[in-house]
Amino acid sequence: MHCSVLVVEDSETVRREIVHILKGKSIFDTFFEADDGLQGFKVLLGHKIDLILCDVDMPMMDGFKFISLVQSREDLRDVPIILLTGKEDRDSKIRGLEQGASDYITKPFDAGELVARVKVHLKIKTLQDQLKQANELLLAISHTDHLTGLYNRRYLEETLEREFRRTQRKGNNLAVMILDIDHFKMVNDTYGHQQGDYVLCKIAALFQRVLREYDTAARFGGEEFIAVIPETSLSEARNIAERIRASIEETLFSVGDEKIRITASFGVSAFPAEEIRSADDLIRVADKALYSAKIKGRNRVELMPPDPSYSLSNLFAE
Repeated sequence: MHCSVLVVEDSETVRREIVHILKGKSIFDTFFEADDGLQGFKVLLGHKIDLILCDVDMPMMDGFKFISLVQSREDLRDVPIILLTGKEDRDSKIRGLEQGASDYITKPFDAGELVARVKVHLKIKTLQDQLKQANELLLAISHTDHLTGLYNRRYLEETLEREFRRTQRKGNNLAVMILDIDHFKMVNDTYGHQQGDYVLCKIAALFQRVLREYDTAARFGGEEFIAVIPETSLSEARNIAERIRASIEETLFSVGDEKIRITASFGVSAFPAEEIRSADDLIRVADKALYSAKIKGRNRVELMPPDPSYSLSNLFAE
């Protein structure tokens, strides 16, 4: 694993000594140097640093101000900082540790102690990084539908509530689209659940492909998918839904030894609208539109409130 260290020390002699000791132990692959806190902070912003050795007394910006700057950045707070302090400088040691330093080494320092403390804090940082990655993975799993890779219903509802409040504050538009696969039970009954899962995954990919990066696509349950589409009007969301509908209809799905065609029905709602006063209303109204699409023959997009001017012939003429 690639590892880098930043040595912030105004004495070039001390910097060189530290670098020489650490190079001899093959702990780090890359070494960065700075002669004061300001230069050190600039290096830290431009490079991935795994550990910092920092002197307390420096011109321009001392070690305490450097620590404060590092602690002000959430993305840098996990980088361990080992202070270099004078042998009798008890107050500086306490102050540095209180401000966020991980440890201290007194000058003149012992090479063995320097290496030992560096290794300890690198090991702690490695364990912290692994824990952070594990927590991020668990969070992603808790938000994700295990079959399709889309977000799950819980995450969708949280996102919709958040986007609805933001839309109310800013006075923008917010659309919700519900997709339901037509006659999906027949696919499961005829070809088996494994092939049904394949169809679900394929349609989930087609669904997400048309949406923008900042839209949220989720599997709402069974063969139903929902998209939360910020800053989008009802007519704009209708056009997006129509592109997805056409993409599904034009796709051949390989199930067993056969290639079949699948269609889907869509219900679309958008805020602001007279009957929409909450995030739940957006889903309820979109579901109402979906029901309308089903009873009108499926494989179509329906809006709530309905748009009497809408037809496939004028869809792309707007």
